Amino acid sequence: MIPEPARRLNRRDFHTLTLAALGGALEFYDFIIFVYFAAVIGELFFPAQMPEWLRLVQTFGIFAAGYLARPLGGIVMAHFGDIVGRKKMFSLSILLMALPTLAMGMLPTYASIGVAAPLLLLLMRLLQGAAIGGEVPGAWVFVAEHVPRRRIGFACGTLTAGLTVGILLGSFVATLLNTLMTPQTLAAVGWRIPFFLGGLFGLGAMYLRRWLHETPVFTEMQQRKALAQELPLKAVLRQHRRALVVSMLLTWLLSACIVVVILMTPTWLQKQFGLPAALTLQANCLATVALIFGCIIAGSLADRFGASKALIGGSLLLGICSWTFYHLAASGTGWLFATYGLAGLGVGVVGAVPYVMVRAFPAEVRFTGLSFSYNVAYALFGGLTPICVTLLMAVTPMAPAYYVLALAVLGMGVGLYLSRDLDGEASGAPLQRGMANP
Repeated sequence: MIPEPARRLNRRDFHTLTLAALGGALEFYDFIIFVYFAAVIGELFFPAQMPEWLRLVQTFGIFAAGYLARPLGGIVMAHFGDIVGRKKMFSLSILLMALPTLAMGMLPTYASIGVAAPLLLLLMRLLQGAAIGGEVPGAWVFVAEHVPRRRIGFACGTLTAGLTVGILLGSFVATLLNTLMTPQTLAAVGWRIPFFLGGLFGLGAMYLRRWLHETPVFTEMQQRKALAQELPLKAVLRQHRRALVVSMLLTWLLSACIVVVILMTPTWLQKQFGLPAALTLQANCLATVALIFGCIIAGSLADRFGASKALIGGSLLLGICSWTFYHLAASGTGWLFATYGLAGLGVGVVGAVPYVMVRAFPAEVRFTGLSFSYNVAYALFGGLTPICVTLLMAVTPMAPAYYVLALAVLGMGVGLYLSRDLDGEASGAPLQRGMANP
């Protein structure tokens, strides 16, 4: 799959990884900053007389709309990524993210223009979703096709950690603003600042990506005239259905874990236990740092021992740590920080997910196969997870704990399946040989 499987990572590999991870971090920041200000946005963009629970559900509904728009943007960008090149789509996606993020910071509120305010907010989220749909799959494919075969797990884990840095940046900005500003100032003007920063960061990242080079794998396919001879999506749906199913299940694990444990939990802690916003966001920063290291560790373990073992062990850790966190978080500040950090480390199992996905499809349709499975699953599971968990909390306040525990069981199940069908993965055997044909 990748030239020079035995060589070490060189300076150019690290340069590519750094620029890809930096751009991905800034773009992911643009996409998720919305959720950290969901409570303020809900108050500003919906009628004041609306019940609080309904306002929160509708706000998360707009957040979910960004996920629902991902498949279309991802499929279109992936199609051209398999036909005209990875780099061009990799650069385009970040521009399409930066512009609507800037626009979101300029939107008038419900008090100014009425129902048009949430509709414009929804439109911006849809545009963001279309952009991010091409970014994450494109980034994984881009770095995986640059590095040696035995370093794919480390590269993809590092890139996933880079995307997570975007979450950390969002959490840091939210913490800083909540600490320095009163609730009145935050509602008046403070909530706009992170969107302005995100748009400017995105434009800067687009400039930096001009220094990247096309992947050696795509260049070689061009020279051999071995690019896809038919519509890439058609080939994926007909020839790689098992790879699609496995990739979609792993995307459920990846998306829902991050959405619940990292993105939704600060708000849950504030509503459920009455903890101060600044305190919950500080703990969230610690959990996100632990997640960053967890992603790199999981990717490296996939290189060394295979994805199946990394998934089984990581999912077991996720289940234990998350269950402990949700039941002990309110026991005191020390317990909150310690258990949230361990839960974040457990979520790091998602760093092994792209290792499986980029190797599950042949190079000719890799971008399309990964993008289709990732974005469709993310739209279904990542987008609907906030709404489902919010509604389930009407049944039990521990709904997040049960949901993440179910995800841990899912991760272990997929790991066991991979251990049965893909025993050669740790030695570098291409995964598509065991998965591509149904």
